[in-house]
Amino acid sequence: MLNDSRVLPARLIGHREPSGGACEVVLLIDRGENIWECLVRPGKKLREGAKLSFGKGELTAEVTKVLEDGNRLIHFTYNGIFLEILERLGKMPLPPYIKETLQDAERYQTVYSKEIGSAAAPTAGLHFTKELLQEIEAMGVKVCYVTLHVGLGTFRPVKAEEITDHNMHSEYCVISAETAETINRTKAAGGRVLCVGTTSCRTIESWAGENGTLKASAGWTNIFIYPGYRFKVLDGLVTNFHLPESTLIMLVSALAGRDHVLAAYEEAVRERYRFFSFGDAMFIY
Repeated sequence: MLNDSRVLPARLIGHREPSGGACEVVLLIDRGENIWECLVRPGKKLREGAKLSFGKGELTAEVTKVLEDGNRLIHFTYNGIFLEILERLGKMPLPPYIKETLQDAERYQTVYSKEIGSAAAPTAGLHFTKELLQEIEAMGVKVCYVTLHVGLGTFRPVKAEEITDHNMHSEYCVISAETAETINRTKAAGGRVLCVGTTSCRTIESWAGENGTLKASAGWTNIFIYPGYRFKVLDGLVTNFHLPESTLIMLVSALAGRDHVLAAYEEAVRERYRFFSFGDAMFIY
């Protein structure tokens, strides 16, 4: 099970009007009618009514609302097709621990990415090449796809004292009829469902019935998986080594058990494994 979401070149560098001061906007969620929920810098300068310009005026924008969490709703004005303009003006919203500029933006896309809409890559899939996927299919493994558009909220640490008090972010996801049928047939035949990445896992677990069956589905999910959760569909997971105190490591602990995960991380640190987007991965089953 692979997440075929594709990363938007969602980082826009421009200036404020009329002062000319620099600004940065990262697109998070398309709210419709040319309005996007965004992260911005500098926050103190980008209050309601602030006007922005990108690419010598090819794309202009106005902050229409400051949300409770500090994100902004921004209305964009342009001529032409927005995604084409983004391809020209936007940059990849790389994580802060990637310091160098990618010479090839495709390095931050999976080889099977298709449905554009993510603010960050579903990074467990960066380990797969087209040749490896062909080898897997040649072994008789059915490869199928879901879509979950990754939001930056995925990477925010859990600060609440109690897990249940954590305000989980929402992300848009889709399961096609073909994928649902493939999973249902596989489970009925006694086969296993293996997900590449926590995003694929969250998608199928969000829409599964209590008996583990799936049907074509689309919508927003804010599912929060942590120890004690009973997986309805997932049997195994390929995932990166994640940050401590993240919702991602909690999901992994729900599947593998906290003690096993801590032991794996001790081994990874001792052996100097690489962590995060371009790091090593583990297979949990």
